[in-house]
Amino acid sequence: MSAREDQNRRLLRARDAMDHDYASPLDIPSLATVALMSPAHFSRQFTATFGETPHRYLQRRRIERAMALLRDHDRTVTDVAMAVGYDSLGTFSRTFREITGRTPSAFRDDPPIDAPGCIVRRWTRPSSSGEAPPAARP
Repeated sequence: MSAREDQNRRLLRARDAMDHDYASPLDIPSLATVALMSPAHFSRQFTATFGETPHRYLQRRRIERAMALLRDHDRTVTDVAMAVGYDSLGTFSRTFREITGRTPSAFRDDPPIDAPGCIVRRWTRPSSSGEAPPAARP
């Protein structure tokens, strides 16, 4: 295995840890330890490999999960925020709006899209670039 392949596997391990433990308090030093890298090197290589910072990736992952909880459950926005790893409702709401273009309440109150689940998830998936998707819906 080449050095590049080894590095990519270690970065994938760290990304998998974020996917699995998104609700836990995760920081760069602990993720860098998973990837067997220094924190600065991990941040640079993660961004170069995946096209977004580790922090932004974790934010997007948390918001994706929050969207599913808001869509599929009758939980309060505060409960959803805490369930996906936010300690502050204000931070959760601001991040949700930055990524989706809507507040969590507005997202939950939108009528369901009459389409197969895979299509709904594609239409509502947060952008990896962190910008809100266009507001128009089919």
